[in-house]
Parts: sequence; structure tokens; C-alpha cells
Amino acid sequence: MARYIFITGGVVSSLGKGLASAALGALLQARGYTVRLRKLDPYLNVDPGTMSPFEHGEVFVTDDGAETDLDLGHYERFTGVSARRTDSVSSGRIYSNVLEKERRGEYLGKTIQVIPHVTNEIKDFLSIDEDGVDFMLCEIGGTVGDIEGLPFFEAIRQFAQDRPRGQCIFMHLTLLPYLAASGELKTKPTQHSVKELRSIGIAPDVLVCRSEQPIPEKERAKIALFCNVRPDAVIPAYDLKSIYEAPMAYHRAGLDRAVLDAFQISPAPRPDLTRWEDVMNRLTHAEGEVRVAIVGKYTKLEDAYKSISEALTHGGMANRVRVRPDWIDAEALETPEGVHQLDGYHGIIVPGGFGERGTEGMITAAKYAREKKVPYLGICLGMQMAVVEAARNLAGIADAGSEEFDHEAGHTRFTPVVYHLKEWIQGNHKVERKLSDDKGGTMRLGAYTAVLKPDSKVSAVYGGATEIEDRHRHRYEVDTRYREPLEAAGMQFSGMSPDGRLPEVVELSDHPWFIGVQSHPELKSKPFDPAPLFADFVRAAKDLERMV
Repeated sequence: MARYIFITGGVVSSLGKGLASAALGALLQARGYTVRLRKLDPYLNVDPGTMSPFEHGEVFVTDDGAETDLDLGHYERFTGVSARRTDSVSSGRIYSNVLEKERRGEYLGKTIQVIPHVTNEIKDFLSIDEDGVDFMLCEIGGTVGDIEGLPFFEAIRQFAQDRPRGQCIFMHLTLLPYLAASGELKTKPTQHSVKELRSIGIAPDVLVCRSEQPIPEKERAKIALFCNVRPDAVIPAYDLKSIYEAPMAYHRAGLDRAVLDAFQISPAPRPDLTRWEDVMNRLTHAEGEVRVAIVGKYTKLEDAYKSISEALTHGGMANRVRVRPDWIDAEALETPEGVHQLDGYHGIIVPGGFGERGTEGMITAAKYAREKKVPYLGICLGMQMAVVEAARNLAGIADAGSEEFDHEAGHTRFTPVVYHLKEWIQGNHKVERKLSDDKGGTMRLGAYTAVLKPDSKVSAVYGGATEIEDRHRHRYEVDTRYREPLEAAGMQFSGMSPDGRLPEVVELSDHPWFIGVQSHPELKSKPFDPAPLFADFVRAAKDLERMV
């Protein structure tokens, strides 16, 4: 039976609970334990799938097709454990499950209440697959005191009470603000946050205190006294230059030791931090720099492309170079002068997105990369716009476009070389979709196989493999009816679905490095196991940088 670590936050949001959880998971792995990480979000959306990237950031997709919070990306990148649908839940999903059970009569006519019905549903979620790991780390989204989070706090209180003593602990993240005028770190917000937590029946075993300044021993002792935790369980958390410093930084601060002490695990296995020492060595001993332009629709919020940003960092580590990404709004390229913003870059990435806004700028970026021989990686919509560009300017289909844009306009304006995906094979059954379907959870989601041409560039990137598997999140697809004229013009369909119906990879035969993929390879990239496409893309950018 797994031991549970519940991670909560107080004072303010965005303290880094997800990063702390991921780093702790990595440290427990370094000591030989198996871990799984979960996220419980209080918002009422069923999942983040239909939420604005500007508001929520990236939607992280699991192998089994769940649309989840971006913190699950942190969990995977730090532990290498593939997330599942059962590792993410929201208030919306919990309430939806409860109401569906009520409609089916499963509560036998009882009055449905937050306690016990909603809290029981949360507890049932927490216990899924608990026998498969040594530690289950469960992060509660939001901040203690938020009204929407109360059912989750009550559920984890009950859960810990139901379990044998010593099987659950609570780790609480708070902020120690520094007042420059008085030159003081203030502990009172942390004291009040812990008081709020204790008022609902939860006493933290470990406190992680975010601070911009060193925390004196006197202040740590004061926090321990007033918050009723051991002094060595007050863990400082300082700002870092890179998130990948977190495991080593938290280890030096004693987080993993404090957690194991809270479980009374003694003596604890010695940690093997070789993996993270190598990550830090690669990160801090870069031999040069490459500049990469990311031409997207949601560039005003970097978290909208979090996995791409991290995958580029991993690609840099693999090549021992520092990658400097610049975020360029695709709409800014839709003027004759705008294209010059791409001058001087060693690589161009056009990521995924939805809707027509900014797509002409993406097409401009693909054309620039093709003509200037700059390494180009198109992901999802970025692949589709590369195909549209090739159709217009190489294959002679002057009005090439996407059915997605015609659907938005309400009438036909383009020859749709990209069409709405109406059916595909998932496992052993056929999935069918209509434009009128609900938006949430209706795309082609999760891991799918692509069959690669043996002599293609993309096959070489994957070490000669003829089959790869990556995660997808899209509802539009390149139409194979235009394959023949596109291939005759130099754009090869080098990866297809196993049934040969859906294009998965395209590449330009006369270009040093120009690849578009319908999948999202960035979602599986890790600092100790970079996504091959990103590692090779950075290598190509590095080669161009040396030639310039």
C-alpha cells in the first residue's frame, strides 16, 4: 500500500507546488523508491481541454488521451513516469461523476451532499492504483482558504484519518515576503496560512518556504515554533536560474530527508543523484548558443508552450549548447516588413494552435524557412501550415487552405488541403466525429503510432526506426488527396498512420532540415531523455550557427 504525500499551498498562488512535487518525486526515485504524482484541481471545468491558453497555459496530453494540467508535464519530465488519465481530476469531473451516479440511482434516493458524497468521490480517486507504487504524491491546486478547494482539503483530511497512522503526511508551501524598507523577512503570512490549514483539521508535517532572501536560522526556528513543525522540516526554497536545479537544491535543503523522517523511515536509502548531476553538468557547461524563433498564436503567455520551451532546453543539453528561444506573435509576420523579424535565427518552430488567427504569419514563417534553408520544425498546426505553404507555392494550388478556416468563416474560401477529421482507428475500434460535436475531449487525443519511410530524414532522426509513437491533440488533418502533387513538388509524406490514411510526418527532400509532425513530440521530452526531433533540430541549428 502506497504512502501518501499531500502537497498544499498558501499565502499566494504560483509558488511552485508542481515543481516542488516533481522535484520531491525525483529525489524519492533517487533513493530507490517508486512514485506516482497526481494533481487535484478545484476549478469547475471538467478538464483544461476547452480553457484558453492565455488563461490556463498549456494543455498536457497523456498517452491514454487525457487533457490535463501542465503540472503533469513537470511530473513526467522530472520522474520519467508516464502520466495517466487517473492522475488528474478537477472539481468539474468530481461533481459530474457524482451527478451521473445520482441520475443512475446509485445513491438509492439519498440527499446528495458535499460530505460525504463529493468527498467520497475524491477519496475513491486518490486510492486508484495505490498498490503499484511506494509513494503517491498528490498536489492540491489553488491556495488554502479558497472556497472552491474546501471539498478537496476535507477529503484529504478524511483520507489521512481513515488510513493507518504514519501512512499520510502533509507538505505545505508558503511565501516569506521580504520588506526592503525594513530589511526583514516576514513570517506572519506563513503563520496565518498554517493556522488556516489547521482550522480545517490538517497539520503540516513539512513546510517549504519560498523566499528571495536567505532564511536565517532564527527565522526558521520561529516558523517551526509557531507552526508546530520540527526545525529541520522547515525547508527553504529559493529562486533558481533553471527549474532543473530544483532536485539538487531541495536535496541540499533537506526536503527528501524531512519527508522520510516524517514517515519515520530510518535509516533511509542513500540517494543516487548521478542523473541530476549529469543534467546540471550539461545545463551549466554549454559550449555556444543557438537562437530559435517560435512563431505561435499564444506567445504572450510562455506557459502556453511550456513543453516546447522545455524540450528545446533538453535538445540544448543533448548538444551541449544553450538554446535562446524568442517568442514571435504569428500575426506580426503578416506584413511585408514583418518577415524580417526572422532574420538571424538558427532555427524556426511553428507550434500547434486552433483557429485562423495568425495562420498567414505561420505560412510566412514556413516559406521563409524553406527558401532560406533554415531548420524548421512544424508541430500540429505548424505542420499543416507548412503543407498549405508548399501547396500554394510549390504545387500550384494557389487558394490552398484549411477546412477549419472555412468553417469559421461560414463559407468556402479555400481549397481545403487540410480537412476536418471525421474518423480514425483507435486501438481496435473506429472513432467517428462531427463538426457539431461538443468541443471537450472530442479530438484525436493520446498516443498513436506512425510508420516511417525507411530512407527518410525523420527515420534517421529516430535512429533508423520505422515506427514511432507520439501523443496527438488535433481535429484537422492533411488530406491525402493532395499527396501526389505535393510529393511531386518536393514535400514527402515520410510518416503515415498504420492504415496509411492519415499523414503523420512531412519533410522537404531538398532542404537540410525541414520536418513537420502532426503529433506533439515535446510532450514526451525529458532532460535525461530528450525528444529525438528536438535534439536533432537543435543539432541542425547548431550546424547553421557554425556556418554563419
